[in-house]
Amino acid sequence: MSQKPRAVLWDMDGTLVDTEPYWMAAETAMVQSFGGTWSHEQALQLVGKGLLDSAMLLRAAGVDMEPEAIVDRLTDDVRTALATQGVPFRPGARELLRDLHAHGIRTALVTMSLRRMALSVVELIEFDAFEEVVAGDDVEQPKPHPEPYLKAAGLLDIDIADAVVIEDSPTGLRAGLASGAVTLGVPHMVPLDEVGAHALWPTLEDRTAQDIIELYASSKASQTAGALR
Repeated sequence: MSQKPRAVLWDMDGTLVDTEPYWMAAETAMVQSFGGTWSHEQALQLVGKGLLDSAMLLRAAGVDMEPEAIVDRLTDDVRTALATQGVPFRPGARELLRDLHAHGIRTALVTMSLRRMALSVVELIEFDAFEEVVAGDDVEQPKPHPEPYLKAAGLLDIDIADAVVIEDSPTGLRAGLASGAVTLGVPHMVPLDEVGAHALWPTLEDRTAQDIIELYASSKASQTAGALR
């Protein structure tokens, strides 16, 4: 068994980039345009969800649009915000990506945002950060279903058990755990204590590839010890 993961699979919104405020602002403006109200607590319910699932909650809040149209409008609004206000990367994310590459650990982006949104973010990274991108419109089942992470592993031609998933939401962590990957939670807007991730780090700042390697090795050792009991 390798003591180094073959790949690290990254969530995007809230993990790689701090775009959640942009999504929340777009949701609030959309609901208000139909005469409704949208609270911060309601917005938190959408963190990590598939966009069509989020669209149904927005329809329940009074948005009289088809789900696909809601997704398209939200995506366009957030892309506009990124273009005008910039991409706020999460602390330590780009630095860790660089270090993973330096250690020969492959990476993929796995997000429930639309592909055009994901590529808009990837294009703003000043190096080739990801070998593959799996977006919300690339899968049949969104997170918390494991399909997005299993698809990424398939594109990389690796066993998902040889990957580490990094997520900031309970929905994303459940997808990573269900896939069979070693799963790391880095909380941002919502708590992750009850999900059962292999590890929780308060931030990626000052974290290195060696930290990821040690997390992977210790998780695998614990699994082996548990199987022998």
